[in-house]
Amino acid sequence: MVAEERKLFDVEDGVLGLHHSCCFTISITFLLSILVFANRTDAYDPLDPNGNITITWDVMSWTPDGYVAVVKMQNFQMYRHIMSPGWTLGWVWPKKEVIWSMVGAQTTDQGDCSRFKGNIPHCCRKDPTVVDFLPGVPYNQQIANCCKGGVLASWGQNPPNAVSAFQVSVGQAGTSNKTVRLPKNFTLSAPGPGYTCGPAKNVKPSIFLSPDGRRKTQALMTWNITCTYSQMLAQRYPTCCVSFSTFYNDTITPCPNCACGCKNNSTCVNSDSPLLTKPGINTPRKDNTPLLQCTRHMCPVRVHWHVKLNYQKYWRVKIAITNFNYRMNYTDWTLVVQHPNLNNVTQVFSFSYKPLLPYGSINDTAMFYGIKYYNDLLMEAGPQGNIQSELLLEKDAQTFTFKQGWAFPRKVYFNGDECMLPPLDAYPYLPNIAPVKVTRKVLTFLAPITVLICLLNFV
Repeated sequence: MVAEERKLFDVEDGVLGLHHSCCFTISITFLLSILVFANRTDAYDPLDPNGNITITWDVMSWTPDGYVAVVKMQNFQMYRHIMSPGWTLGWVWPKKEVIWSMVGAQTTDQGDCSRFKGNIPHCCRKDPTVVDFLPGVPYNQQIANCCKGGVLASWGQNPPNAVSAFQVSVGQAGTSNKTVRLPKNFTLSAPGPGYTCGPAKNVKPSIFLSPDGRRKTQALMTWNITCTYSQMLAQRYPTCCVSFSTFYNDTITPCPNCACGCKNNSTCVNSDSPLLTKPGINTPRKDNTPLLQCTRHMCPVRVHWHVKLNYQKYWRVKIAITNFNYRMNYTDWTLVVQHPNLNNVTQVFSFSYKPLLPYGSINDTAMFYGIKYYNDLLMEAGPQGNIQSELLLEKDAQTFTFKQGWAFPRKVYFNGDECMLPPLDAYPYLPNIAPVKVTRKVLTFLAPITVLICLLNFV
């Protein structure tokens, strides 16, 4: 990266000497963050109104004391995926059901099976917790779409990998459509909180086609469970923030102070700390506790939007994503941006691009993600912990302007979580008057005219 670009994107603690009305700005920013995120307790996402994870429970056959079912989990969220260590699914049995066996997944706790003699069930808990198998398990323990370590891609990025499945043999349950009782109190962790699952509902039995497509079969019984995501339930603070800069203003607007929580020396380290040379410092924790670089915003991820160039018919934007978490690599990351000029994207450099049309006719939202084996992995904090791209956008003469912050995005999401934007009054502003450049030729021309005017004033 050349020196100018390094200066442009290094907007952290005091590097560029940015000064604010400190106390007032911090107070206003904090209040705005509360107001913005306080109404996110529901699971409605305006940029993905139909996004959810649907769990389909298909009863495929009856057994002497129960049934065999295939449980399929489909991620219909356009840009929110489930990363490692993967999903965890739980429920509560309505009666005294047990799990005799499983294929493609396993429960984390067998429970008390002491009442059984001889054949011991796989799980006797009333509230089993199921996790996906890791890749590489023996073939006799696999079924289609299983064994991905719980990783589930987003529907907009990779539909074939947005599905996970396992088979379960349930005993001491009903043996007909009238006697089977649906499990209740479903929970989904991915891997932490954030998802809320509704009750299981009987639906029309699933239809299956044979490999040659000439024969249809159907499940004996099917029920669906719908799980939706709420960012407010997932974490107390945002997980990313946005900073701005432009070619027409030297001011660089950094992320808001304390955007993702305030500095805590017990959970962050300075970039030059000797602790970072300790072996295993980058190893993720089981609970995904981050180790952040100490910054004013304290966000794991920063997205920087730079208005780079202005042409007659086009304008150019540079996007940089920086990771400040020393314990997290973001695999198959996604970035979603809402801006009115995204309906005229001419070219995207270094990122994959897909327009999102949640409302059909309105094309102002785009999803960006990495190119496979090139930049689909955002490395942990450090020299390699950033990725960049540029956008070339065609101007619309009716709407395009650099005034009043129009050139900056309305919403930014990273990995499905909305990022904290700077306050509107901190955006880089467009200068009202351009400086006049006076050349020597102009001065030579104006000098005699000025002398003549002075002489006429004395006549």
